[in-house]
Amino acid sequence: MSGFTVGLAILGGLVLAAIVAWNAWAARRNTPRQPELAVAAAAAGEAALKERSEPVFDIDVDGAPLAPMPLPLPERKPGLDGLIDALAQVAVDNLVSGEAALAALPPTRRAGSKPFAIEGRNEHSGEWETPRAGQRYVAFQAGVQLANRSGALNEIEFSEFVMKVQAFADAINGSAEFPEMRDEVGRARELDQFAGSHDAQLGFTLRARNAAWSPGYVQQNAARLGFVAGAIPGRLVLPATQPGIPPVLGLAFSTQAALSEDPSHSAIRELTLSLDVTHVPRNEQPFVRMRDAAVALAAAMDGLITDDDGRVIPVEALDAIGADLEHLYDTLVAAGRLFS
Repeated sequence: MSGFTVGLAILGGLVLAAIVAWNAWAARRNTPRQPELAVAAAAAGEAALKERSEPVFDIDVDGAPLAPMPLPLPERKPGLDGLIDALAQVAVDNLVSGEAALAALPPTRRAGSKPFAIEGRNEHSGEWETPRAGQRYVAFQAGVQLANRSGALNEIEFSEFVMKVQAFADAINGSAEFPEMRDEVGRARELDQFAGSHDAQLGFTLRARNAAWSPGYVQQNAARLGFVAGAIPGRLVLPATQPGIPPVLGLAFSTQAALSEDPSHSAIRELTLSLDVTHVPRNEQPFVRMRDAAVALAAAMDGLITDDDGRVIPVEALDAIGADLEHLYDTLVAAGRLFS
């Protein structure tokens, strides 16, 4: 065999090896990373196999059952606030059961484009809460948000609010008392103007460097930082330290990936970490927690922190963003309100 033939054979072998390596790399890159699974214990011997025991699905390396992982808590909604909601009071002559209140609630939770809610004062705790089965209530209040990113509450939306509250009051034999529409619409416009000048949403994008992520892999890593399931598929939230206020942070990925028939094969290449500044009290240290979460997730999942345009944000640049955010909080505190 001539040297030329040998050279061609070697070259062909190298090309084939390169193709195989490239295909292996591409397959690995396109296969979403999966959450870590518990390691199955080895058999403890024939005698142990014969011993009857209850079936255990999760065991550690020593053969002991693992404690079940707690189910994620649902995203908690904030309560009504006279600062940002138009409130109506509903008085009742007799105690109303939670079952009766739930049956009387309107089918939708919006008046026009504005969030709408009804709360009851619990007979035992005296606290306002969303009606629950098994509880009894001594009074109710309803509220519609004065302004949101769709604009200020208008007369038509206020009228829809009145109709829904009146229908609820009639169903539980209660008596509703409403604020003046002109006053509330005027207050809504004032709040909308202020919020429009000081509204702020801050977001980072976490992008996979190499291999994509599966939904389970994202949820596992986020759970280690305290995130729990949100109300929408593909959304996780970091709860506040105080009950009754909105989550501090949101972490979102494709809803389609979350609802896939086989989520383990859903490839996620980016996540959105968000902070709605005016929804979160300053004492929750939202930006510090956002920065720490972004850095920790990027390190654990082999990702990059970027802006919406895909530009990488150096870790040292995050502090400058935090300083600008503190100035906004100063303005909100001086105004005596946080837009929600």
